Amino acid sequence: MSNTRKPWKNWVLFLASLVIVFLLGLLVSSITTRKMEAKFAYTPLAKINKLEPRNEVWGENFPREFQSYYQTADTTFRSKYNGNAMIDMLDEDPRLVVLWAGYGFSKDYNQGRGHVYAIDDVTNTLRTGGPTGPDDGPMPSTCWTCKSPDVPRLMNEIGVNEYYSGKWASKGEQIVNPIGCANCHDEKSMKLTITQPALIEAFQRQGKDITKASHNEMRTLVCAQCHVEYYFNKDLPNSKGIPYLVFPWDEGQTVEDMEKYYDNIQFSDWTHAISKAPMLKAQHPGYEVYKMGIHGKRGVSCADCHMPYKTEGGQKFTDHHIQSPLNNVANSCQVCHREEKEELIKNVFDNQDKIIENRDQLERLLVRAHLEAGKAWELGATEAQMKDILHGIRIGQWRWDYAAASHGGSFHAPVELGRVIGKGIDITQETRIKLAKLLAELGFKGDIPYPAIETKAAAQKFIGLDIEKLKAEKETFKKELLPKWKAAAKEREAKY
Repeated sequence: MSNTRKPWKNWVLFLASLVIVFLLGLLVSSITTRKMEAKFAYTPLAKINKLEPRNEVWGENFPREFQSYYQTADTTFRSKYNGNAMIDMLDEDPRLVVLWAGYGFSKDYNQGRGHVYAIDDVTNTLRTGGPTGPDDGPMPSTCWTCKSPDVPRLMNEIGVNEYYSGKWASKGEQIVNPIGCANCHDEKSMKLTITQPALIEAFQRQGKDITKASHNEMRTLVCAQCHVEYYFNKDLPNSKGIPYLVFPWDEGQTVEDMEKYYDNIQFSDWTHAISKAPMLKAQHPGYEVYKMGIHGKRGVSCADCHMPYKTEGGQKFTDHHIQSPLNNVANSCQVCHREEKEELIKNVFDNQDKIIENRDQLERLLVRAHLEAGKAWELGATEAQMKDILHGIRIGQWRWDYAAASHGGSFHAPVELGRVIGKGIDITQETRIKLAKLLAELGFKGDIPYPAIETKAAAQKFIGLDIEKLKAEKETFKKELLPKWKAAAKEREAKY
């Protein structure tokens, strides 16, 4: 038998060798490129000081991230229910004015824009009033906490307690840079970091060490510094009466857990101007709701969807154009889901439609409950007769607000929000039955007419708000005090 190899086999081996060498070359090239990218990405071109609040300084070393971050200035996207446009939510839904009667949100409540507007929006809102000096205005300085990288800088300089003390206007000269790099990154290693004491303290009270969190967990926890439920506690042992920022997670993070926490300490955000109920105002429990949805349970991070990876000029980086995934479906959703863009968006809207239909029904019931409770007081009801009724209004509206304020909640955890709103409807209806019985005992017959609140202006007039006076005070503040803040801030930053 001949051992001579046929010529075609030699050609096959030769070509196979070429393919293998080519593929190995590609692998080596890719590894070398990635190493060079990593070296370039983390080689500082400019020195970044500890807790440097100016995003443009960070941008000298990280131009792609910086440029993409400032795309949050774009306000052109509006989805079916939200987006990044400036939307007057009280104008969209005047019932909110009545639900928040006696609280700042009845004055002004706008859909949040991009992070770059954080300072402008908190400065312009009627909720922060029209202060004429550092010790004037309705809000505490704690209200700055989630608005700027100047906050961790200032906390580091003067101490956390001193930062929380005083009125909102007392820190106006200091807090000028919008949410940015130093809120989430260590200036030396660029690793994600927690700068919000309230989150660290919430973990500590649960016996958890937040420094042990994985990188993937940190891609959510840096968002959880602000997109959470919180309250201001003046009764902590070391707070000395200042409004200390606290996350109410000691009993857990469900709507019932946090309600139990608030009930245990007999806390309320305000007393409703019509019903006199001791109310809870949900802030924005996005993190808590996200954890109860399928994405949270599967370990998908906030950044995976709201800040997906992007490749530009051969470099892969995190896109800091923080926005709704509905405006970036290809990079956010279709990385995992193979359905067409239109189908994925339809799935989101279908869930939102169902949740909001029931949420609107709960709103209408709560408006009626507040008015009926107000009528009961008018007819001479006693505190003993009203106690259970007021508690029912409190926890019914807490469930509505928990669902309404959890931005994206109807997508993040539609099953949980459906349950919460359904329970809120049950509680509010049962409360109204108690009210009907009490009103009958007090001699009232018939129905209390639903108020004429088709517009924001009509609703604000109904609850007795002098909105023109509030606007005038805000304009005075903008003309007289705000320019002084900006001049002082410019002078201070010139010394850096």
